[in-house]
Amino acid sequence: MLTVEGIDLYYGASQALRRVNLTAKDNAITCVLGRNGVGKTSLLRAIVGQHPVRNGHIRWENEDITGLPPYKRAMRGIAYVPQGREIFPLLTVEENLQTGFAAVARSLRHVPDEIFEMFPVLRDMLYRRGGDLSGGQQQQLAIARALVTRPRLLVLDEPTEGIQPSIIKDIERVIRQLAQRGSMAILLVEQYFEFARDLADEYVVLDRGEVVASGRGDEMVETEVRRHLTV
Repeated sequence: MLTVEGIDLYYGASQALRRVNLTAKDNAITCVLGRNGVGKTSLLRAIVGQHPVRNGHIRWENEDITGLPPYKRAMRGIAYVPQGREIFPLLTVEENLQTGFAAVARSLRHVPDEIFEMFPVLRDMLYRRGGDLSGGQQQQLAIARALVTRPRLLVLDEPTEGIQPSIIKDIERVIRQLAQRGSMAILLVEQYFEFARDLADEYVVLDRGEVVASGRGDEMVETEVRRHLTV
């Protein structure tokens, strides 16, 4: 569904990505691993259109979207859960969810019941302000907001960061459930090997802006991957 072909990305004179290739397939979870500062978030920002690439192409459902702005990518079914969650703290949980309506047709501007089945705490806190939620609850809200757009590609940047273990398990369960539905590709950036190992159908390891390892999740060699995760 998603193909990244030899992209280069720069911040001024500094090159953050070098000839990066990646594929995220339907009905599969693709995990991007690497230590801090190696280009993982830059790769996701390029895919969702938040930062232009200097060279290469990004293709989505056989369309070259390299030059499309973020809102047009969102309207094509690409949803992004950024690092740090970026929910609106002064809006209620319900209002945060409704911000996802902008990317969908008028007939789809309602919150599916399935979202509350995945994240029951959000139904209980529907009229609480987003800033009143714990970090783990805010992460669930950020994922739910992305799901309101009915994405066919869900892009998540370190969904376990700063989250208590019990909620990490809930998030892992939801990600696996979404992949098994067969109507979505999931691209996930992660630093923690165990979380990625347990979820990945495919994996890519970045180091200094380059792909240094990739393959099927069940063929992941722990020692090889961990070598690129430790400082």
